[in-house]
Amino acid sequence: MKKKVVSLMLVLSMAAAMFAGCGSSGKDSSKDEAKKDDSKGSVYYLNFKPEVDKQWQKIAKAYTEKTGVEVKVVTAASNQYETTLKSEIAGSNAPTLFQINGPVGYESWKDYCLDLTDTDLYKNLTDQSLAVKGEDGKAYGIPYTVETYGIIYNNAIMEKYFALDGAVVKSMDEINSYDKLKEVVEDMTAKKKDLGIDGVFASTSLKPGEDWRWQTHLANLPIYYEYKDNKVSNMDKIEFKYAENYKNILDLYMDNSVSEKGLLGSVDVATSMAEFALGQCAMVQNGNWAWSQISEVDGNTVKAEDIKFMPIYFGVDDENEGLATGTENYWCVNKNASDEDVQATLDFMNWCVTSDLGTKTMADDMGFVIPFKGAQESQNLFVKQDTEYTAAGKTPVSWNFTTMPSEEWKNGLGQALTAYAADETDANWDAVVSAFVDGWATEYQLANGQ
Repeated sequence: MKKKVVSLMLVLSMAAAMFAGCGSSGKDSSKDEAKKDDSKGSVYYLNFKPEVDKQWQKIAKAYTEKTGVEVKVVTAASNQYETTLKSEIAGSNAPTLFQINGPVGYESWKDYCLDLTDTDLYKNLTDQSLAVKGEDGKAYGIPYTVETYGIIYNNAIMEKYFALDGAVVKSMDEINSYDKLKEVVEDMTAKKKDLGIDGVFASTSLKPGEDWRWQTHLANLPIYYEYKDNKVSNMDKIEFKYAENYKNILDLYMDNSVSEKGLLGSVDVATSMAEFALGQCAMVQNGNWAWSQISEVDGNTVKAEDIKFMPIYFGVDDENEGLATGTENYWCVNKNASDEDVQATLDFMNWCVTSDLGTKTMADDMGFVIPFKGAQESQNLFVKQDTEYTAAGKTPVSWNFTTMPSEEWKNGLGQALTAYAADETDANWDAVVSAFVDGWATEYQLANGQ
């Protein structure tokens, strides 16, 4: 009896499968999703940016449905990209598309980088000088976004502050320097109960792997001004001339934030952005990619029209300083991939920056400024504000991350910053300076074989 039951079940299963295979759902077969075709090659993209993983997965799915070409997107954990790439690039199914952060990254990965000079992608760059080039003058890294960061603020909370008796300013126009920012922030901290906030700034996220806003983005400012003074774009040794300015703005963040300083070593970026989204603070340092991190938080109370940008006033050239604008995001194609996979990857990249869906997702959902001819203009509110600052004559702060000698340098600085946040002694600050200066010299020598 058991054998008869099993046999009957098998027959029914086979019949059901045949019925489904004949399109019994009633769908027009001409409208079915495209099926994967191995002869077309495939794409494996190792993504650098965890904050836009969901958007890249959306693009990959849409492209596969449209073309039948398999696109796999794997996102490295925050601050683990180099480690992940080293592991993946050596495997049998290595990434066909990966990322470098600029010339320093190219030196590490040039043996895997395809010459992209003759591709449509390079030819359609709005500014071909943005590409990473080798000693032969050929293009090996293509920037896929230009981004901006600064201090994001909730204008509704600021307006509430301006209306309070005794507020030290009455409008954002008056906050135009580090000294004025400090005065306002400290007064807002004294009045935080009246404002209904837990701190003026979101928590300074110093958890290992989550500290890039401080050991990379904030650290860019003293490097930018030192390069500017010396009229150079790179240095084998850094003086850290603007150490005090760096310390001042970092202390301002930590002394007036949601979390106690001793807890900052365990705070991640998602927590920090949630604090802003939930109205627990008025300000947070971050970039134009942060809109999705704010808008998608459950219980978000911040209206889009209330989210504004201002420069990270550093106390050096505040009158002329704009937002920090640049890129460390360069696509590279793995030259060791099969011809089919290389072509599939080039086609996918080109579709991302030319198609309606690709450019809309990159521009609006990811907040990217796409530096290619014909790409959709970003509607991202942060990007528009950056344009307004530049139009007003403010000088954008260039991104110099690509000249930071190594990830190890950043990690060492991050560790020193965490120790300083936990205990603000002179010795711990000296360790920050040492990580910045001595660490730079050491890592530069290692990176350049000196």
